[in-house]
Amino acid sequence: MTLASLPLIVSLLAAQTPAPAPSKPAPAPAAAKAPSAVPGIAPLPGLPNLWTSGVPPVPPALSQRVQQYLESRSAQLLDVSGDGQQVLISTRFGDVNQLHLVEMPLGARTQLTFTKEPINRARFLPGNPQVIFYLQDTGGGEFFQVLKLDRRTGRSELLTDGKSRHEELVVSRDGRWLAYAGTGRNGKDTDVYVAPTADPKQAKRVTEADGSWAPLDFSEDGSKLLVRQFRAADDSDLSVVDLKTNARTQLTPKEGKGSLEAAVFTQDGQGVYVATDRYSDFSQLYRLPLTGTPPASPPSLTKAVRWNVEHLELSPDGRKLAVAVNEEGYGRLYLLDTRTQALSPVETPQGVIAEVRFPPKRSDRVAFSLTSSRVPLDVFTVDLGTKKSTRWTRSEVGGLDPETFVEPELVSYPSTDGVKVPAFLYLPKHVKGKVPVVVVFHGGPEGQSRPGFSAQIQLMATELGMAVLLPNVRGSEGYGKAFRAMDDGVKREQSLADIGATLDFVASRPELDASRVGIFGGSYGGYMTLATVAFYPDRVKAAVDVVGISSLPSFLQNTQAYRRDLRRAEYGDERDPAVRKVQERISPLGSVDRIRAALFVQQGANDPRVPQSEAEQIVQAVRKKGSDVWYLLATDEGHGFQKKPNRDMATTTALMFFEKHLLSPSEGQAGGTADGK
Repeated sequence: MTLASLPLIVSLLAAQTPAPAPSKPAPAPAAAKAPSAVPGIAPLPGLPNLWTSGVPPVPPALSQRVQQYLESRSAQLLDVSGDGQQVLISTRFGDVNQLHLVEMPLGARTQLTFTKEPINRARFLPGNPQVIFYLQDTGGGEFFQVLKLDRRTGRSELLTDGKSRHEELVVSRDGRWLAYAGTGRNGKDTDVYVAPTADPKQAKRVTEADGSWAPLDFSEDGSKLLVRQFRAADDSDLSVVDLKTNARTQLTPKEGKGSLEAAVFTQDGQGVYVATDRYSDFSQLYRLPLTGTPPASPPSLTKAVRWNVEHLELSPDGRKLAVAVNEEGYGRLYLLDTRTQALSPVETPQGVIAEVRFPPKRSDRVAFSLTSSRVPLDVFTVDLGTKKSTRWTRSEVGGLDPETFVEPELVSYPSTDGVKVPAFLYLPKHVKGKVPVVVVFHGGPEGQSRPGFSAQIQLMATELGMAVLLPNVRGSEGYGKAFRAMDDGVKREQSLADIGATLDFVASRPELDASRVGIFGGSYGGYMTLATVAFYPDRVKAAVDVVGISSLPSFLQNTQAYRRDLRRAEYGDERDPAVRKVQERISPLGSVDRIRAALFVQQGANDPRVPQSEAEQIVQAVRKKGSDVWYLLATDEGHGFQKKPNRDMATTTALMFFEKHLLSPSEGQAGGTADGK
């Protein structure tokens, strides 16, 4: 988004002045200037980066009830050392995620970085795990910088310009080269840079073209680099760059289009394993030659699996390819024998698989991250000889018993145009009678709700006795490219029927109370939340919109320049009058007069994707028609809340909001349980 409609964020610290003479009364301290145009907004006591308007104080009893859930943490796999004896993770022991090292299964998590901003992407330098490259931004603005940590000194060095946006980190197998992407050339296009790790500030651009480009994998000898050009979720191309000449050769066909989930070189560097839906409805695995004309229809290596391939990782000896598949939202791990092309499943705990890594010098073990409804994101390994899984981290859930958490039911229900909407339904245990339900819409729009751990969902289901429904409406990832494309451009108007189908499903279930429905969503899910209260006003009592889109045309005009064309490919081009007419018709801001549900809006002031103006225009429009709106603004956050004090307050106030509007006075009292006792 551009900064054109982002209100100016000013310092919240009052200017310091010299102490007055004792004979004169001290002047009142200067008030902090509001970072918002919303009337009545003020900073929260003790949390100066959180500003609220209309949000009442949180009752101490509610804070006490939710506290343990908010103390849950996770451990994200980032990398594995060459011998497999050191695992690099991102986890939180303070306010934000930092880099930690684990040197044995369930061993101590040794903290390596101690910064005020989160770190969620990092890689070891192969052959020297004392050096770590990582990405970090400031204030949630997503203008990530590349830094180098020397573990021997504990010091980090900035490697990039400090102002452009950077993403991706790829290190060559021999440790000589580092690749990343950045917008330094013009602030709009994302180019690929390669730097020698011995002198990483000497980076050179290896792509210089319009659009969004990113590195994927170095060849075994470090002479070639796979790069992806991303235009939209359904339109990416794969090329190889010769790093000696900078010559770039496209490997995917120039005709047609398709997604590109992952790509890695073969061991000999003469071919590439690619996960793409270019040749079928689902993303499948193919082997493409590095030279010659790409085959028009290469054979699928995963044709026996009718679901999306998401992650690929080649073993150091080149004989095994780890393949992670998304099967109805659950993750399954397979191994492909690269000599026989036989595909075999690997037994892992049930859940959602996030990352897959082979240790650079070991082919007998593969590491991965996994989460389930009862397991926060944690790190596991599988011994490929014994087939035994080993858990490396056990993230805490605030001292609660995970066995008390609710497992979801996988359901589906019909919508218009023959669409079947898959969803995950969390029903509270031991409940008598009908219960209120909160519908949670995912972001994206090409996202997918999956059965991973969520403290907020468990709080609602386990502590407050509410059902939680997570639909994957048309346009969601994971169910084939035809399903994903069903909301593209002006077809988004038809996709709003899935909201009505979701509310019909709620009414069809005897356990659910269709008269007490809440809606929650972030980003595009925030748009769906606002669309629900605007276009289905009589069927919803309360809604929480987090960094959501209130007007599609203004969002497209104001999102950061580096991503505007990517979003136009999904939502349609607002500069086309016919497209804009549809966008305005389905924008909640244009139907504010229809909104009857109670509304709570949460926003990060530094959001580069959905600007603060999207939140504030809906807040002020709803208030103008005479309805009250709660508003929470974090001045040190961007697209979502990552800092623990902010996230805790956002979660707690959202629960307070739903408790107020969805539970009767007797059910909403602190200390009540799901069965009413």
